[in-house]
Amino acid sequence: MTTAAPERPLLELKGVTKRFGAVEALTDVDFEVHAGEVVALVGDNGAGKSTLIKAIAGIQPGDEYEAWWDGESVNLNTPQDATGHGIATVYQDLALCDNLDVVANLYLGKEEVEDGVTGAIRTLDEIEMEERAVDLLRSLAVRTLRSVRTEVGSLSGGQRQTVAIARSMLGQPKIVILDEPTAALGVAQTRQVLDLILRLKERGLGIVLISHNVLDVFEVSDRVIVLRLGRRVASFETAKTNQDEVVAAITGAAEVR
Repeated sequence: MTTAAPERPLLELKGVTKRFGAVEALTDVDFEVHAGEVVALVGDNGAGKSTLIKAIAGIQPGDEYEAWWDGESVNLNTPQDATGHGIATVYQDLALCDNLDVVANLYLGKEEVEDGVTGAIRTLDEIEMEERAVDLLRSLAVRTLRSVRTEVGSLSGGQRQTVAIARSMLGQPKIVILDEPTAALGVAQTRQVLDLILRLKERGLGIVLISHNVLDVFEVSDRVIVLRLGRRVASFETAKTNQDEVVAAITGAAEVR
C-alpha cells in the first residue's frame, strides 16, 4: 500500500546564505511554510531571524539561495518579487502614522480615488475606503476597535498590531510574516493578537511568526524552526515537542548534554 506524498510547501527556500562584509549572517539555511500553517521562527538575538525574513521579503535578498513558490522556481530579489507572489510582512515597528485614523493607515499609499465633477480632479473616495475598512476588520473578527475613524495614536498596543496586520491583508497575501507581534503587549492584548493569528490560519494563509515568547509559540504554531548563529539547527512539530527541547536548541544546551 502506497502513501500519499506530503503536500508541497507554499514557499520553500534552500541554502539561504547572506554575508555582510566578512560576517556571514546566514549559512545554508533551509526554510518552508505550507498554506494553513503557522511556523514559528525562533532563536536568540543575532541568530539570523531578522536577516532571514528580510531575505524572504526581498529587502535584503540572499547572496545564495533557491526558492520555490507552490513548486515553481522563483526569485525573491526585490520587495516587489515578494509582494507579487503574495508575501506580506508586518515588522515590529508597525510603520503606522499616529496622527491618522485607522482608515487612513490601512490605505496609506493605496488610497481609493474617484473622479471630480469635471473629471479633471481626482479626490479620495473616503466612503469607499471606510466601508472596505469596516468589512475587512469584520472579516477578521476584529471587535476591539470602536470606530475606524479613531486616530491610531490613541489605540492600545494590541489594537495597533491588529491595524498593521489588517493593512497587510489588503493585498490578499497568501503568506504573512509577523515580526514579534506580541512584544511589549499585556496579557489581554496578546490574546487578541494570537486569536487573530489563528483566524488567519483558518483562512488558509501561511503564517511565519518570529517571537522570543515560547509560550506564544506553543499557543499558535504548528512547527518551530530554530536558528542559532545564522544556521538552522532544529525543527520541531509543536505537538511532539516541549518548551525545554526548544529552549535547549536555542541555547545550544542540547549539543552539550
